[in-house]
Amino acid sequence: MDLVAQGQFTILKQPLGFIKALQWIFAIFAFSTCGSYSGMFKMSVECKNRSDSDLGIEVEFEYPFRLHQVYFDAPTCKGGNRERLFLVGDYSSSAEFFVTIGVFSFLYSMAALSVYCFILEKYRENNKGAQTDFVVTAVFAFMWLVSSCAWAKGLSDVKTATDPERVITLIAACDEPENRCREVYDPKVSGLNTSVAFGFINLILWVGNLWFVFKETGWMAAFAGTYVPSQEKQPAPDSFGQGGYGQQDPYAGSQGGYQPDYGQQGGYNEDGGYSQGYEQQPTSYSNQM
Repeated sequence: MDLVAQGQFTILKQPLGFIKALQWIFAIFAFSTCGSYSGMFKMSVECKNRSDSDLGIEVEFEYPFRLHQVYFDAPTCKGGNRERLFLVGDYSSSAEFFVTIGVFSFLYSMAALSVYCFILEKYRENNKGAQTDFVVTAVFAFMWLVSSCAWAKGLSDVKTATDPERVITLIAACDEPENRCREVYDPKVSGLNTSVAFGFINLILWVGNLWFVFKETGWMAAFAGTYVPSQEKQPAPDSFGQGGYGQQDPYAGSQGGYQPDYGQQGGYNEDGGYSQGYEQQPTSYSNQM
């Protein structure tokens, strides 16, 4: 409880923390929609001899889409015999790579959010945490680009390999014109389509987050030439008397000339003359003698 009380959850309202929270959520959506998928399609083979027909051949497949290991039994339309057939293709590499990137993105986003909320000061200390975060974010952005493109291509191949009309061509009995083969049920791949969409959404989030992490690194100020380390900052003056307002005017009292006395009083007297208020000094030479 103390750890939660000390958390700085206001960072979640800022782009740095808010986008990281979105990355955490959409990473879950990406790897869960792909990794938990299982599908099924159904075909029917109607032989000339009705007793040899099979109108409900079900084929199930799932993640990680090693389709070459998926098999089903189809009638040969020859005396009730059946043949075992396998689907074509192994698309586990692209699917597993996509899920792996999603899982690691989820773990890193959760760790980064913990750092933002509880030790943000250490994260910003000397900019080392932010710089590491920027490098890792850039790596994940690139990995999301690669994995999403690879899985999009892999999903396209999975759709082709599990198309009932294409699988029917593998059944030898369907080459005979007297037998009738058709698809009954197509696999639902909407969940896989969603996983690809989530992959590219994650790509956008991680690329967009690069800018906000970059602002924390201090590199922008360093490139602009305005970054000054804290140890080089000049101390503030001890008082205003140093090079400030306490300095005397060098022109005051040092230059000759007329300097008015603002304490003088003047005015008009009753006779209409102007009295300046100066103290009159005796001017008689006899007094001086």
